[in-house]
Amino acid sequence: MAFLALALTWAGQAQAQVPTASDAQVAWRLLDYVSVDYAGAVADGTVINPAEYGEMTEFAGQIRARIDGLPQTGAKAGLVRSATALEGRIRSRAAPDVVGAEAKALAGALLAAYPSPLAPSIPPDLSRGATLYNAQCAACHGAAGRGDGEAAEGLDPAPIAFADVERARQRSVFGLYQVVGQGLDGTAMASFADLPVEDRWALAFYVGGFAFTDAEADRGERLWKSDASIQAAFPNLASVTQTTPADLAARIGETRARAITAYLRRNPEAAAETSGGTLAAARTRLTESLAAYRRGDRKQATDLALSAYLDGFEPVEPALGARDGALLRRIETAMTELRAAIGRGASDDDVASRIKRLNALLDTADRALAPQEADNLGSFLGALTILLREGLEALLIVVAMIAFLRKAERPEMLRYVHGGWIAALVAGGATWAAATFFISISGASRELTEGFGSLLAAVVLVSVGIWMHGKSRADAWQIYIRDKLTKALSGRSAWFLFLLAFLVVYREVFETILFYAAIWSQGGRVGMLGGALVAIAILAAIAWALLSYSKRLPISRFFSLSSILMAGLSIVLVGKGVAALQEAGWLDVHPLAWIPRLEILGVYPTVEGVVVQLVTVGILAIGFARTSVSEPDGPSTE
Repeated sequence: MAFLALALTWAGQAQAQVPTASDAQVAWRLLDYVSVDYAGAVADGTVINPAEYGEMTEFAGQIRARIDGLPQTGAKAGLVRSATALEGRIRSRAAPDVVGAEAKALAGALLAAYPSPLAPSIPPDLSRGATLYNAQCAACHGAAGRGDGEAAEGLDPAPIAFADVERARQRSVFGLYQVVGQGLDGTAMASFADLPVEDRWALAFYVGGFAFTDAEADRGERLWKSDASIQAAFPNLASVTQTTPADLAARIGETRARAITAYLRRNPEAAAETSGGTLAAARTRLTESLAAYRRGDRKQATDLALSAYLDGFEPVEPALGARDGALLRRIETAMTELRAAIGRGASDDDVASRIKRLNALLDTADRALAPQEADNLGSFLGALTILLREGLEALLIVVAMIAFLRKAERPEMLRYVHGGWIAALVAGGATWAAATFFISISGASRELTEGFGSLLAAVVLVSVGIWMHGKSRADAWQIYIRDKLTKALSGRSAWFLFLLAFLVVYREVFETILFYAAIWSQGGRVGMLGGALVAIAILAAIAWALLSYSKRLPISRFFSLSSILMAGLSIVLVGKGVAALQEAGWLDVHPLAWIPRLEILGVYPTVEGVVVQLVTVGILAIGFARTSVSEPDGPSTE
């Protein structure tokens, strides 16, 4: 298909005189053709159309050969094996549903290993598509796409009938775009690679609508505007270009699928509008950032690169994180490294290379975000791990506070702790509702809230950890300490406990709700609810175990372990806080390639994050040392 896009993606490999990466595009297009047309060649193990079957076997050989000639990657060997197996299936006249499924699976794996643009950067102009079709396509395919144009007579094979309902069920807009750009070997269908990319997308969307009626499009518009779950299934243009009507029908029913397909192929801008800050916007900002950098305007380049993250990528983080957390972290890291490269004045080629890699990662994200019915197992595991990950830190702090109050024999103060975390749950839900239905909370605002919340909580935990470490030496003075604690827990202290409980829980709640909303929109809702319930049960069990254990601990041992816990969590939170402020653009970024990214420990591979964590460790060490050597005011044990 689009040779320009391919050249941008694999230019370095082409220079090494390896086969051109357009072989991947051609192989994908042939796989798409096989998945649709093999059913017209074989039925019940018998060839029903020799000419069509001969074409299928030829295409199968080309698929294998083209994949075998692709540049080497870790996935190539598996792709070659799959292509060889598919060729064997076709030669043994396997069932059409088996061949179709294997061809589609191989096509998806091929795109994952050798990425290519999956959607236009902006919604296509369908009026332009109509003009191009009437000028260059209607003579063969007919004015209404029925394959009955004046020039169609005598062509063998006959021109494709775009209005053929059954065939249209199996074709995606992306598949049509591939054929427009590459043509179709062995037919009169020529390549239109000379057309601009935008024109090819416009033409693909236009011909993709022939099999659907205006009445269906009108019904689709009503469904689209009234059903939020359908909108959630199409978060971007790539989700529209990759979805076939048959795949959609398997999830929402044939009639509704035809209506939604008719509407979106006539109105692709609807999907772009739904997603707000989309990955398309991220690509646009990255392109603008590179242009500004090449002009020598480093500040604008930095601002645009930051906007690519905050306005283009950050809004889809919850949905992507629910499907592919590893990819989410790779994109976040690449975005951070790009801003660092711009900040240190890297060469134009270096910045361009980083943006090219980011665009490839965003293409992969497009595929990950493409609509698919989430299975209950996947939703269960996603909901389980997200709640455990986000809830454990807050749980440990709240449990430590509860255990502390019990040791101090101040049960009447527990209501402030419980009030704090319950208020945080309510506030988190209200914030999500407000952001969803009433106001727009920018990506920068979310990152700043997380960043400053984490740093404030870390400061509090550092002071509490040092204080508790000092009290851990009071094993012989338990009565004295208990008396001091009783006096210390005034009304002001009670509200301090409320604030700390609120702060550590609230910072986790909003993000958890966003991830859960993304999982909910993908289906598998029973699995999601089950995962949430199991996670809550696990957290409750951890809380019970910790509280039970703390009851049996001597007070000095309790303070010692609590101080270590508070110190460790403060180091984690300060790392996460710095990372959030860097993502919001408030702090500079200087990557450290030799340090791994360990989110669970708050370790992010940047100079700023590591330095702040080391400073925190130093403060804790000094504080612990001073409280260890100082003598408390109190009665002697002698």
